[in-house]
Amino acid sequence: MIAIGQYNDLRIINKTEAGLILTEGDKEVLLPYYDVPKNAEIGDNITVFVYVQKDGRLLGTTKKPLACVGDFAYLTVVDDNEDGAFMDLGLDKDIYVPRKEQKRPMFKGDRHVVYVFLDENNDRMVASSRLTNFIEEEDIDLEEGDEVSLLIVDRSDLGYNAIVDNKYIGLLYTNELFDELNPGELRKGWIKKIRVEGKIDLSLQPMGYGHILDTKDSVLEELKESGGVIALGDKSTPEEIYARFKISKNAFKKVIGGLYKDRLITLSDHEIKIIKS
Repeated sequence: MIAIGQYNDLRIINKTEAGLILTEGDKEVLLPYYDVPKNAEIGDNITVFVYVQKDGRLLGTTKKPLACVGDFAYLTVVDDNEDGAFMDLGLDKDIYVPRKEQKRPMFKGDRHVVYVFLDENNDRMVASSRLTNFIEEEDIDLEEGDEVSLLIVDRSDLGYNAIVDNKYIGLLYTNELFDELNPGELRKGWIKKIRVEGKIDLSLQPMGYGHILDTKDSVLEELKESGGVIALGDKSTPEEIYARFKISKNAFKKVIGGLYKDRLITLSDHEIKIIKS
């Protein structure tokens, strides 16, 4: 069965004036000649992205779209009218966002995180910025401490909302961030807490003692490369610490506390110094 809005591995069965005819054994897909790879012959298998044309035909392309059906993606509006907007999908055909699927009005030049799905009436690809209608909120297959991929959506009163592993939505709290984040940005993150109501708290830093062990090694290495002294200590600001080590002040204090207990460093309010053996 051909999956519309996805990549399909199809067999070439015929050549026409318009292009190659591909099939999975049931339906046929037209691959225009301008998209045909060199040396493609009848009987070969080829991977193409399949979508529906205005006339209802299935069209294939070897171009890589910016998103497939089932993806959240950050796309640009290339046209708008009173009924909806069109966003660039990286193909010859733009993707439509009906007015009812716009969380806030979309205008040409805007960029939004949207979810891509199939219109159940005609199998054409459409998009929506009403993201909460498409995220999974039950049976969350994640655990605290898991590493995840994040797509930054927008800023709220508490922090930044982010799509988690292309399935869920979570929150990065402003008071735990030291980097400026932007909608559409892709980040690596970690699960900080999964609340009873299914809400997910996120962090841009690994959780747990294993991370502290790794960071201890990093700090020691940095000390050696800096001549044995780093101008950061217990009273340094969170911003200064993050700029140097990309960790929170709380994590930094745990690290230097461990190194001090192991008698590897001396520390003061604004300086740590390696102890030479």
